[in-house]
Parts: sequence; C-alpha cells; structure tokens
Amino acid sequence: MPDTIKTRSGRTLIMNTPEEDAEIQRGIDADPDNPEWTAEEMARARPFSELIAQKRMGRPPKDSPKEQVSVRYDADILAAFRATGDGWQTRMNDALRTYLAEHPLTATERGC
Repeated sequence: MPDTIKTRSGRTLIMNTPEEDAEIQRGIDADPDNPEWTAEEMARARPFSELIAQKRMGRPPKDSPKEQVSVRYDADILAAFRATGDGWQTRMNDALRTYLAEHPLTATERGC
C-alpha cells in the first residue's frame, strides 16, 4: 500500500513513490524555460511585497489631479457639449477655466 498523509480536513493524500519523484525531477531538470535556482539566486530573491514598495506600479501621479464631483447642469448645456463628440468633458472643463480667467471671482463669491 502506498504511503499516505491525512490532512486536517480529513482528506487522504497519496505520496509519490521514489520512482515517480525521480520522473518528476527529470522533467524539472529537462525544462529549459524554468531551471532550478542556484544558491546565489535564492539569496538575491526578495518577497514581491518588497519589490512593490520600491517600484510604484501603474501611471505616475499627476501634478494636478482631477477631482470627481457630482454636478447638475441643464440638459441643453450637456447636449451641446456632448454633441461635439469625444472629449466633451475636457472641452467643458476648458470652457469653465476660460470663464474664470475672464471673470475672476471675488472673496465673497469664493465663499471666503
């Protein structure tokens, strides 16, 4: 009868025979895409969490990020901007920026 191990959950695992282990090891040794690590490579290995701490993944942060808000506009205003096609939200932002440049707000209008 083959060697077995009983897990905590009650499952019985059948251990590989020495012949099966040898066959598995031959397959590992023959795989050119995944060679076994040397002791030097093992010493240089670091947990993935350490690598993430060193290198930020994804897009770099913007100097002036956008802020998501919920605003209500008249339907005809939205329809006019949407009719201009892709990028309508950027054009709407630019229009608001132009308005503010041409009509600076006073302290009371800014809520100060």
